[in-house]
Amino acid sequence: MLLERTISQLDTGPMPPDEAWQLGQLGYMQWLAGLPGGVDYRHAALEAYARALPFSGHSLAVEAFCSLLQASADNPLTLLPLALPPNRRRGGAAARRARRLPL
Repeated sequence: MLLERTISQLDTGPMPPDEAWQLGQLGYMQWLAGLPGGVDYRHAALEAYARALPFSGHSLAVEAFCSLLQASADNPLTLLPLALPPNRRRGGAAARRARRLPL
């Protein structure tokens, strides 16, 4: 299922807060795009929140995903702070390893 895949993609461990927020936003947009038509959004958001919440203690990106789900379920007519990350070169795997925070 798409929700499990989204959670596993977000559950990458420690990372800088701004990067985690961007990843959480992308996860939310991926989950939202995968919802079937005619689904009860609030029910789907609360179910996704309940399933992702146990992983939020290990990953700031999952925590950001959960906060977006909760905000959208609590206030469905309020705009969410969603944005695509800026286009930039990131340096590949070597740069990601260098940015990792120590456990």
